[in-house]
Amino acid sequence: MAITAAPSTVPRGPVTARLNFTLPPPPGVTAVNYVDEPPAGEPQRNLVADPREVVVSDVRGRESDFDLDRDAFRIVTALPESAEKDFADDASIAANYYPEVEQLLLDNIPGSNRVFIFDHTIRRAGPGAKRTAVLNAHIDQTPYSAEKRVRRHMGSDADALLKGRYRIVNVWRPLNKNPVEASPLGFGSSSSLEQTDIIPVEHRYPNGYVGQTAAIAYNPNQRWYYLSGMTGSERLLLECYDSEGMKEGSGVAGGRLPHTAFEDPRTRPDAEGRESIEVRALVFGP
Repeated sequence: MAITAAPSTVPRGPVTARLNFTLPPPPGVTAVNYVDEPPAGEPQRNLVADPREVVVSDVRGRESDFDLDRDAFRIVTALPESAEKDFADDASIAANYYPEVEQLLLDNIPGSNRVFIFDHTIRRAGPGAKRTAVLNAHIDQTPYSAEKRVRRHMGSDADALLKGRYRIVNVWRPLNKNPVEASPLGFGSSSSLEQTDIIPVEHRYPNGYVGQTAAIAYNPNQRWYYLSGMTGSERLLLECYDSEGMKEGSGVAGGRLPHTAFEDPRTRPDAEGRESIEVRALVFGP
């Protein structure tokens, strides 16, 4: 008697899902997030949510159709199992996984010659998780914060490195044993993003330090994608900044990738929660 495999429960194909955008602030108003307690009388954040129903296309089966210079994302598949097994200890992740990420970036970003990994974030599922999936469309870095990163981490080499091409790339992978079903990561092609869609957000720290990310305003011309059933042998390269991006005559539209987790309405109620790690790196050259 033949044994029939159980049908996959992973949602596939295009889906209409709610993505959480942000309304642009009024003229003259700076979008602000206080990392700790806000000053008396001010809100923690002055951003106004703008949820929209958006078609999110599945790139499964056409992974090679996208590139960093045009779309600001790239998909790498069929990678060997990582030397890091548990992804539970920061020191072990730095010792075992960081070298793999560095080599991955050098191998998949033409002309790159130097990589500096500056941090990582692990996201878990469940009510006790310290960090969970982010359900707001955003970009991790802006030109302002990218230059600050280079100066912060590269010391006496910073001035010379800032004269060449530099990027900030987020290397994202799931940590689930099974293909991802719940809370997949959506990402919007940089070539479909208008500059007016990008809302710089100041992150103000108690010690006076000001960082910056970007929220995303809705635009019907944006093209959003996801990779269905992503596994631990696959990586998303998410380019958050590229110094060549949008320069006159450069032919580069990349370097400003909006992304967000989203709730797929087709997901089973009892599906395993998505868990992931993102490693952030400065990439230099050519």
